[in-house]
Amino acid sequence: MIIFTLLFATALLALLAWAFFKPRKSGLAMPETFPRRWQTFLAGKVRFYQELEEGEKREFERKVVRFLGRIRITGVKTEVSEEDRLLVASSAVIPIFRFPEWEYKTLVEVLLYPDLFTEEFNFSEGERNIAGMAGSGGMMSNLVIFSKPALWLGFENQSDKHNVGIHEFIHLFDKEDGEVDGVPAIFMKHQAILPWINLIKKNTEKMLEGKSDINIYGATNPQEFLAVTGEYFFERPRLFKEKHPELYAVLSEVFRSDPAGD
Repeated sequence: MIIFTLLFATALLALLAWAFFKPRKSGLAMPETFPRRWQTFLAGKVRFYQELEEGEKREFERKVVRFLGRIRITGVKTEVSEEDRLLVASSAVIPIFRFPEWEYKTLVEVLLYPDLFTEEFNFSEGERNIAGMAGSGGMMSNLVIFSKPALWLGFENQSDKHNVGIHEFIHLFDKEDGEVDGVPAIFMKHQAILPWINLIKKNTEKMLEGKSDINIYGATNPQEFLAVTGEYFFERPRLFKEKHPELYAVLSEVFRSDPAGD
């Protein structure tokens, strides 16, 4: 009887854990066909989408709809518009576009804040300098948070090398092997970890010496290096390839993508 009770309790706890942590449907009604106004918006705001072939654009749209159908997007002290949702979904799709049937398995919800926020998630006072945060543990495990103005700025300014939406979803891409550590799973599979770490070290030294145009924030640690170079790779691919051909070649393998298209 005791054994039965323990087994029952264990099964109940497992069921509750599955129900709580599994990705839940967003509840958002998805259109049967991708609306023309959505296509127009993406064509005007998302460079990655702009440069796809027509067939690839339909695939991008399918992935956007799939993301929006699975992941809740919630505004905190701010309204969430149709366009906000499309930018969040585009941010998620860009890093994994070349991966068929990819799912952000641990992600449940994206929160949009009305402004930059602090490490204590305060967006009304204090030293507010955080534009985005992707969950890697604890209460953040199933969440991504964005400052809505910063999310928009990443797509509106197409001449810089920054996009907080892409940056944070690269962190979740990095998490595929269970840890956000700046070492994507492809390096684990091909035993290419040491060359990648050496490449990080070489470029970080140049960044700290002021001899690189890569955002200095990427020198913080390997995970930020991957995210910072990744957003540069997708935001300004031709410039990145010209300035950093070795890094471009490696990231092309990581993301199975050649956005420079040369």
